[in-house]
Amino acid sequence: MQRNSGIRRVLAAAAVVAVAAGCTVSGSAGSAPTKPPASSKPADDKPSSTPSGTAEPDGPEAQSALFSKGDKGKKVRELQARLRQVAWLFEYPDGVYGDSTVKAVEGFQGKRGLPKTGEVDAVTWERLLKMTSKPGYFELYAGGDQPAAKPDERCMTGRVLCISKTSRTLVWMIDGKAQLTVDVRFGSDQTPTREGVFQVDSKSRYHHSTLYDTPMPYAMFFSRGQAVHYSSDFKARGYTGASHGCVNVRDEAKIASLFGQVQTGDKVVVYW
Repeated sequence: MQRNSGIRRVLAAAAVVAVAAGCTVSGSAGSAPTKPPASSKPADDKPSSTPSGTAEPDGPEAQSALFSKGDKGKKVRELQARLRQVAWLFEYPDGVYGDSTVKAVEGFQGKRGLPKTGEVDAVTWERLLKMTSKPGYFELYAGGDQPAAKPDERCMTGRVLCISKTSRTLVWMIDGKAQLTVDVRFGSDQTPTREGVFQVDSKSRYHHSTLYDTPMPYAMFFSRGQAVHYSSDFKARGYTGASHGCVNVRDEAKIASLFGQVQTGDKVVVYW
């Protein structure tokens, strides 16, 4: 009995010390520890496009990856567009988490004292969200490859260069079926590309503009000097520039193929 009384006194003293140290004592001796509450955001949740408002930990902490090398899709394209906003990625978004994206993420992490994993965890993503704005459609597709818009009804019969200003695409169509799709660029507000229904008036493989003293290879004219043609400037600068009213194409192989298929008299539809 005296021995049991002594043990109880020792346990009681230990409990007093634990409370004084800021701990809590619960359950009986030998019971399993209480399971901590589940996180409000599982580690494998895909990030939202806007900040969640959850607080970041005080210091760098290893987290499960939300994105990593080899991932593909719209969220990766958004990540790349946001990295471009803060000048850590200079290539156009393509939706593929490759080596350049890994390096950009490492640079972003290292600058902010986060573990340089090259993978996007919750902490990295939240930090990037706070420093950037939600990318617009043309930011996501700054380098092209955007989906083509629904064809205008006027494109559904015959041989047509179906050109959408909304999606910035040209679709070569025959009897309502798409044969070839290319990214295109239009004129500026000062020199807009005309909208409407036209036809190919003439073609010039090695055309050179006397008005602007610039080459216009693979030119297919459709409206008082405006033409669909290859543009090396579009290839180099993307959508940061504009034409003088023509429809620029930057994929030379595709427009060479298109030039070989399109005939004088084929319809051209330019629409929003």
